Amino acid sequence: MDVLKLLEDVKNDKVSLEEAAKELKQLPYEDLGFAKLDHHRQIRSGFGEVVFCSGKSDEHLLKIYETFYKTDTEVLGTRASEHQYELVKAVIPEVTYDPLSRILKIEKPGKERIGRVAVCTAGTADIAVAEEAAQVAEYFGTNVDRFYDVGVAGIHRLFAKLEEIRKANCIIAVAGMEGALGGVLAGLVEVPVIAVPTSIGYGANFGGLSALLTMLNSCSNGITVVNIDNGYGAGYISTQINRLAVKAYKPE
Repeated sequence: MDVLKLLEDVKNDKVSLEEAAKELKQLPYEDLGFAKLDHHRQIRSGFGEVVFCSGKSDEHLLKIYETFYKTDTEVLGTRASEHQYELVKAVIPEVTYDPLSRILKIEKPGKERIGRVAVCTAGTADIAVAEEAAQVAEYFGTNVDRFYDVGVAGIHRLFAKLEEIRKANCIIAVAGMEGALGGVLAGLVEVPVIAVPTSIGYGANFGGLSALLTMLNSCSNGITVVNIDNGYGAGYISTQINRLAVKAYKPE
């Protein structure tokens, strides 16, 4: 809910006081019984609530999407399945689904995007997690450049793209195996690097633990680490950093 717009509509006699009061009753959340939808979150943090789709029953997921859609016409869901896409699409035809990132979203057309974030992967097997990060950042209004398969096994590929990568306000480095890409990038750039360990790798990778430990123990400065396969978290944080950078360079 856009409270400022609602107040403006009341001021201009487009919405009655009774209608406005009814809308404001949804703050700070709307209780569906099984879920409490946080309509107030965008006002508090600048980002609306996001739906984690995995594990939700069909009935609950559909009700959540319908409620958010009626309130704001935009919904972002992560870790969705093809079945969940078909379920929501039958009721809300505007919904789109990307099977690689597993993003299930309803988005307003013509959205303005600002600044720049670079999303890099060590290999092509890391792209699913990288796309989750990239599409989350784009949904929240960030321009994203993608640099895939630039890992340390052929580090000349990274150096070939380095000048373009350096144009970003924030860099997301997605890597499995030993997870070296984040530390390497952090030693080459002047902007924050968000390292995302993935579960890609052989047995001693331990489902991404080896990459996570490498990233946590990096001697490079300016690097922070999110959880294994957490592309969503990286996309969210990168957008916060990007907004601050744009604001800092914007003339008064």
